[in-house]
Amino acid sequence: MTKLPPDTRTRGLHELYAEDPEAADRLLWNREVDPVTRRGFLKRSSLLAMAAAVGGSIPFADKMPGGLIPAALAQSDEPFTLEGKEGLTVLNDRPINAETPAHLLDDDITPAKYMFVRNNGIPPEVESIDADTWQLEIGGESCETPQSFSIADLKERFEHHTYQLQVECGGNGRSEYVPSASGNQWTTGAVACPTFTGVRLRDVLEACGIKDDAVYIGYYGADSHASGDPDRDPISRGVPMSKALEDESLIAWAMNGEDIPYQCATRRAWQCGGWPGSVSGKWLKRIVIRNQKHDGTKMAAPSYSVPRHPVAPGSVVPNEDFVTIESMPVKSLVTFPRSGIEHALDDEMTVRGHAWAGDLAVAEVHVSIDFGATATAPSQAGPNRLAWQRWTSVVEFPEPGYYEVWARAIDEEGHAQPMVVPGWNPKGYLNNACHRIAVQVA
Repeated sequence: MTKLPPDTRTRGLHELYAEDPEAADRLLWNREVDPVTRRGFLKRSSLLAMAAAVGGSIPFADKMPGGLIPAALAQSDEPFTLEGKEGLTVLNDRPINAETPAHLLDDDITPAKYMFVRNNGIPPEVESIDADTWQLEIGGESCETPQSFSIADLKERFEHHTYQLQVECGGNGRSEYVPSASGNQWTTGAVACPTFTGVRLRDVLEACGIKDDAVYIGYYGADSHASGDPDRDPISRGVPMSKALEDESLIAWAMNGEDIPYQCATRRAWQCGGWPGSVSGKWLKRIVIRNQKHDGTKMAAPSYSVPRHPVAPGSVVPNEDFVTIESMPVKSLVTFPRSGIEHALDDEMTVRGHAWAGDLAVAEVHVSIDFGATATAPSQAGPNRLAWQRWTSVVEFPEPGYYEVWARAIDEEGHAQPMVVPGWNPKGYLNNACHRIAVQVA
C-alpha cells in the first residue's frame, strides 16, 4: 500500500509544477493525468490515475468536487527553525513570516511554540525592549488628556483580565486562489488561539478621556520598515470605537500566563480578537483616538480590503470599490488526526479540530467522509467570546480505500463555509474553504 505524505497542504505539488511541469509529471503522475494547477485543482482528471496516485480506490469519488486534486497530493513538508518555535513552515524571511501545520494546532489553547509568526516590518532588537522603561502613549485628536503609561502603571491602575482570543491573518488560505494573489502564500496555519492577560483598552482610553467625536482608534508599534526608512511605518491599523471598547479588546503583557514571547510582541501588545490579525499591534508604543477612520499605513485599499461586490478572477478593481475587512468569516480546521495516516477498516476514527466565526459564535460543525454528501459533528462553546470552539466527531469507513475527512462550520446567523475556494479577490483574503485531510483505509 502506498503511504500517504504526512501533512495536507495546497502547496508543494503545484509549486513543483510551476517550476518544472515535466519533472512533476514524471515524478508524481507518471503522465497519467493532465498537469495540476498551482492551487491544487486538476484541469481534467482520471479516476483510475487518481486512485493509483493515492494508493487505493476512492469510495466516494462520484461526490468529489469537480477538478479537485486529492488532499494527499496537495501538500509539502518544509523544515524550518526559529527560536522558541517548533515545526513551523517559513514563508518569508525578511520580515519573518511562518505558519503552523494543522496537526500542531490540536491544543485547546495554542502554545507559544506553535503560534504562527506574522510580521509586516522588522522587529525591534530584543535589547531595546526594557520592561522597566517601556512606555505606551495614548493620544490623538479625540483624546481629552494624552498620557503615557509604563507596564507597572497599567498593572497598578487598572483591573486585570484574561481572555482566550482567536487570531487569524486576513490572508490565511491565500495560496489556494487562482490566479495567484501577491503576499505570503499562507495555507491553513496562520491562525492560533492563546490566552492573553492585560487591561481593557476601554478602561485606559476612558482614563484619558474620549471626546464625543471619536470614531476610530489606531496603533503604532516599535517595529521598523523593511526598507530601513525611519520615517515609514511598516503597519499602523485600527478599528472603530465600538470594537475598541469591547470587553475582550486588551492591552496585553502576558500570553498563556507568561511574558509575551519576542516574535509574538515582547512586553506589550494590543489584542483584538475576531477581526484580521493585522488590527492587533505588536511591540506597542502608541494608541491614538481618532475623529475619522484611521489613516495609518495599510489602512487604505487594497490592503486588508475586499471588493464590495463579486469580481471575475484576475480583475483589476478600483480602490474606491473596496471595503475594509472587519469580522472574519466562519471557518474550521481539522487538527486530529494528521493528514496522510493509514487507518484500519474495522476501527472507528476520532476526528477533532476547532471552529471560529469572527465576532459570531459557531452553531454547527459538519464532518464528512464523502465530500460533503453526508455530515455530522457536535461542537462545544468556547471558554469566552472570540475564542475558537472545539469540535469532535467519530467516523466509520464502509470499505477500504482512499478517503478525505472534510470539516464545515456554520455560524449562528446561518453562514456556512464554502466547500471549495470562495470568490476571488485581488489580495487573496478571507479564504474560508473547508479544510480536509487524507486517510488511507485498509
